[in-house]
Amino acid sequence: MRPGPFARFCGALLRLFGWRVKLVWPPVPKAVVIVYPHTSNWDFIVGILARFAVAIPIGFVGKHTLFRPPFGGLFRRLGGIPVDRRQSTGFVDGLIEAFARADSLYLAIAPEGTRSKVDHWKSGFYRVAVAAKVPLGLAFIDYSRREVGVENWMALSGNEAEDLARIRAYYADKRGKRPGKEGDIRFR
Repeated sequence: MRPGPFARFCGALLRLFGWRVKLVWPPVPKAVVIVYPHTSNWDFIVGILARFAVAIPIGFVGKHTLFRPPFGGLFRRLGGIPVDRRQSTGFVDGLIEAFARADSLYLAIAPEGTRSKVDHWKSGFYRVAVAAKVPLGLAFIDYSRREVGVENWMALSGNEAEDLARIRAYYADKRGKRPGKEGDIRFR
């Protein structure tokens, strides 16, 4: 299928700024997609351009404060779902139910939960993917190579240590815009 004019425009913008989009098409109609490393506000811009360039309808989870005026409506129209991390709201259970109800759903999550350096990842993405029995897409924004994309789709075993070791190995050579701010790939 040939990409539409908007997809071609987004791809051209990325190329203009020296970025390459790398994509292995999702093997199934539902998946959780993690995006790593997340060290800069520019990650969103590069990521959303890539999302439109490949024309895959990927929603995303973002900090609830992003969804306030004046940009809240725009972020929702772009596929955003707000999460308030300060309180327990059953958000993970809600996402698991959304996957059960949907015929097709791709949802991107930054497991670090912030652009700042963290010593562990949030585990919600993992719990959702395991409970919903959907694969995990390993998306990246690699500033050292100027590449953005998803090339690895993995089935999770449910063994956190083994799965995190595979994820860690995949992301070992990926670098964020602000090197050294990449979060440690481990759960608390």
